[in-house]
Amino acid sequence: MSEIKKAGQNGDKYIPYDKRSGNESIVYFTRDLSAEGLIKIYERVSEMMTGRVGIKLHTGEPHGPNIIPRPWVKALIQKDLPKATILETNSYYEGDRYTTEQHRETLKINGWDFAPVDIMDENGATPLKVNGGKWFKEMYMGMNLLNYDSMLALTHFKGHSVGGFGGSDKNIGIGCADGRIGKAMIHTIPNDENQWSIVEEEFMERMTESAKAVVDHFGKHICFVNVMRNMSVSCDCEGVEASPVVTPNVGILASLDILAIDQTSVDIVYAMKESDNHDLVERMESRHGLRQLSYMKELNMGNNKYILIDIDNGDKVIKPSDAVKHVKPFTDTEE
Repeated sequence: MSEIKKAGQNGDKYIPYDKRSGNESIVYFTRDLSAEGLIKIYERVSEMMTGRVGIKLHTGEPHGPNIIPRPWVKALIQKDLPKATILETNSYYEGDRYTTEQHRETLKINGWDFAPVDIMDENGATPLKVNGGKWFKEMYMGMNLLNYDSMLALTHFKGHSVGGFGGSDKNIGIGCADGRIGKAMIHTIPNDENQWSIVEEEFMERMTESAKAVVDHFGKHICFVNVMRNMSVSCDCEGVEASPVVTPNVGILASLDILAIDQTSVDIVYAMKESDNHDLVERMESRHGLRQLSYMKELNMGNNKYILIDIDNGDKVIKPSDAVKHVKPFTDTEE
C-alpha cells in the first residue's frame, strides 16, 4: 500500500518577523538599480564562485519587457565572470522556448548574444538526489548542470501565476529542471490531462524540493541575487502578455542563503504601503505561495530571520520597512 502524502498548509498566511525562530543569515541590499549596483552587490557574495561558473537566470520570452536588463548582465560578466556561462532549460509549455531550436531563436531576439548560453537539457536530463524530500527522492535536471562547479542564481523577483511569487527558489527549482521529465514531475499529476494539475501548497513543496537538490549539489559554491525591479504579478514566462507593473521598484538583494533572500524580498513587499503592494500580495496569498518559505525552513535550506545590510550607507543594518523608503516608480526604460 502506497504512502498517502499530504501537503502542508497556510501558504496563504504571512508570518511576521517577530513570530519566527532560529538563526539569522546575512542579506545585502542596494537601491542602485543599475549595472554598477548589480556588480557591487554580487561582489559581496562571490567568494566561493570558483571553477566553471554558471549563471542561472530567466532570459525571457520574445521581447519580454520585465527581465533583468541585458546590459547589466553583460557588465557583470565582463567585470567579474568573464568565463561564465548563462544557464537555461527548455520550457514545459509549448511556445517559443519549448524546443532547443525555438529557444535559441528567442535568445537571439532578446539579445543574449554576449556570452555563451547553455540550454542544459539540450542533450537530456540527469537525476539529482533530493535529501529529505516528501514528494521526491530525486529530481531530473538538465544534464549539462553537472558541467559546472559553481552557480550564481541571478533572479528577477516578481509574481507568478502558479507559484504566487518567483524568487530564487523558483528560478532554480523550476529553471534547472529539464523541460520534459523534471518540470512534469513538479507540475502534473501522472496521467492527468491537465498539464498544470498540481497547485497551491503541493506545487510549492515540489518546486522547493527541486531547488533543494540544486542547492545541495553545489553546496558552498552557490550564491543568490534577487533584482526587485519591474515586479509584475506575472512571471517572465508570460512575456509581452504580462500584467502591467504597478509595484514600485526597490533595489537588489544578495545572500548565500536561499531562504533568507526570498524571505527578505517578500518582507520588503509586505512592508510597502497597501496601494503599492496590494496586487503582488494578493497574488502571493491567493496562490498559497508563502508555502515556499515555510517549506524551505522545514527542509533546512536556510533561515527565515536575517540581518539586512544596506551597502549604500556604510553597511548599516536596516529593517525591510527602511528598504522601501525610497522606492522608485516602475519604468520600462531602465537599462
